[in-house]
Amino acid sequence: MGDSMSLIKANNITNVTGGIPTVKSQQLIPTAWVNFNGVGTVAIRDSENITSITDVGTGHYQPNFTALANTNYACFISGNVLIGVASPISTTRASLQTLNQSVANVDVADITFSIMGGQS
Repeated sequence: MGDSMSLIKANNITNVTGGIPTVKSQQLIPTAWVNFNGVGTVAIRDSENITSITDVGTGHYQPNFTALANTNYACFISGNVLIGVASPISTTRASLQTLNQSVANVDVADITFSIMGGQS
């Protein structure tokens, strides 16, 4: 007979009740993410569920996002920095600081930030 495995191909998957689709109770994609330039005028290159980014000061950014159900989410930050900090967090924004090896705030050209969780 044939192969016992099934193959499903789709360009988009949507949860019937809205929100992020799940497989075995696990979210398939980040709740929100952004790739942005943090030098000079902050500019979003690409994003999902990020409404804007506030440039608070040197090496200090505030991604603003579509309201989440709770603050029980994890933040992931990457860039050309020694340390990235996400605190404090709320259901609509996070605070990021990018620091150099001397632990001084510095603007960074390539920053990515993502959130997993925060949904009911």
